[in-house]
Amino acid sequence: MTNSESTETVFLQILWDWLRERQSLIRSPFFPVLFSLIIYLSCCFPYVCLDLLCSRLALVRRFKIQPQSQLTWATACGCLRKILRNHACFIFPLSVVHWYWKAVVSPPLAPDTLSVVRDVLACLLLFDTQYFLWHLLHHKVSWLYLVFHKEHHRYTATFSLTTEDTSVWEMLSLFFFTTLNPAILDCHPLTEMLFFITNIYLSVEAHSGYEFPWSTHRLVPFGLYGGAQHHDLHHLKFKVNYAPYFTHWDRLFGTLQGEHTDTEVKKHRL
Repeated sequence: MTNSESTETVFLQILWDWLRERQSLIRSPFFPVLFSLIIYLSCCFPYVCLDLLCSRLALVRRFKIQPQSQLTWATACGCLRKILRNHACFIFPLSVVHWYWKAVVSPPLAPDTLSVVRDVLACLLLFDTQYFLWHLLHHKVSWLYLVFHKEHHRYTATFSLTTEDTSVWEMLSLFFFTTLNPAILDCHPLTEMLFFITNIYLSVEAHSGYEFPWSTHRLVPFGLYGGAQHHDLHHLKFKVNYAPYFTHWDRLFGTLQGEHTDTEVKKHRL
């Protein structure tokens, strides 16, 4: 183990010990829904601020994928009300059931850094596959699209709060995939939390409507990761880019479309 790996593992152990000292909070049936809301809204907040400043600051518009679209307070508040309602009426009851049937496990040792990276990546790849198939099916079968998925396509220009602006069925499907994958891979509880945070952040970034020099897809080589441009094109074109994160499934199914082939989006960005 290198010095940097050792330092990271020690940090994970300190973090895990800190969490274990707060077991009364973590074991509470309220924790999953509060954790989900706090992480989600924390990821959305910077992008909402950028959206509200976009009309006034040319510097912000420079990085917006569709700068002609503007987020209003009314739209943001409407999305927020729906998200809070769904968490209160659906996520919370499911969290209570999950809490009742599955005891919270707290092993004394934190996972090592390599295990965390490996398991989080494995969970993301599983989620990407599951959602790609779910998403493709709900676009190809018209009644599934109309009844369950059309609600998520109300906006052709995405913004961060549209990440969870979905039907109840879609929200529950994603909740199921997110909960199932760490269980399948028998992940450490800390790894499960880190996967959840990573998954929410990447989902919000994909819906943010912004592309920065430091955006995730620019950090992953060989075009293996789609990013905000990739998902914005899906909302604009509907029949391309079904995978939430990576590009391999769209490449294999012939549904991948990149910025370089989309003259309309290029024109908006000029």
